[in-house]
Amino acid sequence: MLKKQGLYLPEFEHDNCGAGFICSLTGKRSNDIIHKALEILVKLEHRGAVSSDGVTGDGAGILIDIPHKFFKIFCEFDLPEVGEYAVSNVFLPRKENQRTYCIEVFEEEIKKQGLQILGWRDVPVNSDVLGEIAKETEPFVKQLFISKLDSKQSEFDFNLKLFAARKIAEHTIYGSKLSESKFFYLPSLSTKIIIFKGLLKPEHINEYYLDLFNSALDTRLALVHQRFSTNTFPTWDLAQPFRYICHNGEINTLRGNVSRMFSREEIIKSDAFGEDIKKIIPTILKGKSDSATLDMVVELLLMTGRSLPEVMMMLVPEAWEKNPDMSDSKKAFYEYNSCQMEPWDGPASIPFTDGNFIGAVLDRNGLRPSRYTVTKDGNVIMSSETGVVEIKPDEVEFHGRLEPGKMFLVDMNEGRIINDEEIKEKIAAKQPYRQWLDENLIQLKDISAKKGPIIHKEVDLNKREVAFGYTKEDINTIIRPMAQLGKEP
Repeated sequence: MLKKQGLYLPEFEHDNCGAGFICSLTGKRSNDIIHKALEILVKLEHRGAVSSDGVTGDGAGILIDIPHKFFKIFCEFDLPEVGEYAVSNVFLPRKENQRTYCIEVFEEEIKKQGLQILGWRDVPVNSDVLGEIAKETEPFVKQLFISKLDSKQSEFDFNLKLFAARKIAEHTIYGSKLSESKFFYLPSLSTKIIIFKGLLKPEHINEYYLDLFNSALDTRLALVHQRFSTNTFPTWDLAQPFRYICHNGEINTLRGNVSRMFSREEIIKSDAFGEDIKKIIPTILKGKSDSATLDMVVELLLMTGRSLPEVMMMLVPEAWEKNPDMSDSKKAFYEYNSCQMEPWDGPASIPFTDGNFIGAVLDRNGLRPSRYTVTKDGNVIMSSETGVVEIKPDEVEFHGRLEPGKMFLVDMNEGRIINDEEIKEKIAAKQPYRQWLDENLIQLKDISAKKGPIIHKEVDLNKREVAFGYTKEDINTIIRPMAQLGKEP
């Protein structure tokens, strides 16, 4: 039976939006960073859109460091030290019985991964600021806190367990018969960052999420996004930022990228996940936008132990093949990884962060420009356009723009800006990519054709005609006139 479905397909969704970030090079946590980030968001409002009710936005959000001091004050349970636990805002169904089911499924998977649930916290929200359209799909929002059972467990292994628990729970819940199964969504689940987002206008973010009004909330960095859905149905989960990226632009190669990812899942293996790997796939959830799909692939590659800058180099490569000015080591990196992952190409500016790094990468054609400013007091501001934060001219250290194919990167642990050449050469030098290519890459031109006598065998023409679908009509009305009279078919 044919599935009941309209002409609209979410897989073809594209976004043209406003995105930006602000961070402190000194690593100083402050509430002022949040205020300035929200200022960026409001200044980018013209890059977003509003639904027919005049209040519901296409989506807006903010990503910040986990506010440990804030949670220590407002959580009714004890928390371990920073980095020893993960937290997430969790979108849940509005119906209580379905919400309970989702919580039970997720908690069960968390325990199966050998992790400990510290507790849940209701997130204070003000639904009065929502438009009618946003209210119809507003989720119930709670915060979940999870810790390691083994204090010696590495941060990477902890993240693997968190990833597995979330993915398996997602597949279980989305495959259930719940009427509100799609309400279940985790904007993030991290030991570093937390995300507040929804179908909101920029000025309503801190009016809806009341925690953002609290002066005890502080951060070193903030990533913001204002969505404009060019051909989409806005939803709460498709608001940005996503778990690692936000995105201004389009991925024009999306259908091919997704098809290749699905084909890889047939042979995917992992010592870290073991048998759970089959429960984690499909990695890409159907019905998501190009930006959401890209974020899922970023997340998967991070679970292989790659760094975030390396993942972004793989997915959004420079124009490297005919570039005479590029070093051989960097060319070897791009050539090797082109065998692992095809480019996710299209006009796009992609800010990204994992809490350790924050930065942005621009498509190789430079079709979604981004500008940045570094202030004398150590703040770095990047956005889709300049002037999003009021800064006096004498407070500016320098301005700049993100160049085509280049990466702008801030190392939050080292407290410095790393230029494109330095970070890419460092990543390219990590492995002997040129040696691997020379030893293993097979070129089509190097494959010699088998040479030998051509043997002609008599064949039954009637059998051939049947095999290739020829009929008497084809022969009499098409082939015969072509052969005898030189007519076109």
